[in-house]
Amino acid sequence: MKVFLGMSGGVDSAVSAYLLQQQGYEVIGVYMKNWSKNLPGMKCPWAEDLADAKRVAVKLGIDFRVFDFEKEYKQKVVDYMLAEYKKGNTPNPDIMCNQEIKFKLFAETAFEQGADMIATGHYACTDGKHLLRARDENKDQTYFLYRISEDAISKTIFPVGKMYKPEVKALAEKLGLAVAHKSESMGVCFVGEANMRDFLGEFIETKPGEIRELETDNVLGIHDGAIYYTLGQRHGLNLKDGLPYYVVKKDIEKNIVYVSRNLNSLSLWKKQVELQDVILRDGDDGHNIEARIRHRAPLVSADYDAEKHILTFADEQKSLTPGQSVVFYRGNICLGGGIIC
Repeated sequence: MKVFLGMSGGVDSAVSAYLLQQQGYEVIGVYMKNWSKNLPGMKCPWAEDLADAKRVAVKLGIDFRVFDFEKEYKQKVVDYMLAEYKKGNTPNPDIMCNQEIKFKLFAETAFEQGADMIATGHYACTDGKHLLRARDENKDQTYFLYRISEDAISKTIFPVGKMYKPEVKALAEKLGLAVAHKSESMGVCFVGEANMRDFLGEFIETKPGEIRELETDNVLGIHDGAIYYTLGQRHGLNLKDGLPYYVVKKDIEKNIVYVSRNLNSLSLWKKQVELQDVILRDGDDGHNIEARIRHRAPLVSADYDAEKHILTFADEQKSLTPGQSVVFYRGNICLGGGIIC
């Protein structure tokens, strides 16, 4: 059976290639060239990642290909992200990348080229029908995968899904893979080590505006663009008095950021949230589920009203940020989720 494996140049996909080999699959490694634009003072790491992926393929003796998705990636992921930021939202482009590129465009291209299955180095599991949480709860990536289709789930293998990260690194070292100790990429998938603010500044024109205290409307400072701030944010406000303020509201039209020292502000804590673009798999009704409001956040009891598109939590939740996702679970199964309005 022929499996096309997405290889990022990292240790997880490298070990995935070896595991697939051991299970008797014919493995074709594929590097997806999604983004290659350099930013001021920050070189895009795509060439190094491609070289690392190639080295692993040579070491393991597997075929290797490059799929150039840069045009589609700009349209489906980057433009989406920029449009959301302009609205004042805080989107998650990694989720959109998985939905539109890795488990749609990559899958379609792989099957056109003779693949029977696809695989990635994500920490997740599948029983052939359901998307399941990874064994390593700390590394579980189902939060970022919740929007992939049932068809994609049925044709995907997650080789490291039942391993812990230290086991993966130890195996890579034992195999003599050059990426065994490669540091993990942090932040947004295509920004790499660059600061998100620097990235947005390349594409969106911003201007300074006022930071006001919510309760008094007093001007406490000046920001360099309301789009750069997210609800619940504490750092990076650079207010003169140095007291701990939190972003509780944004007025994008007037370019005002509102802050408060009150951690119990009603603007920060909510028991209900309206969702859009909701996905519910397996015919589930969304009642009496568990929900995760951000990656690595604890699961909390919740109930989803599909008619009103309202998710109600058992307890109030902090910093429910428009543009971010809430992901639904029932036991070990990832049911889907939606985007906060």
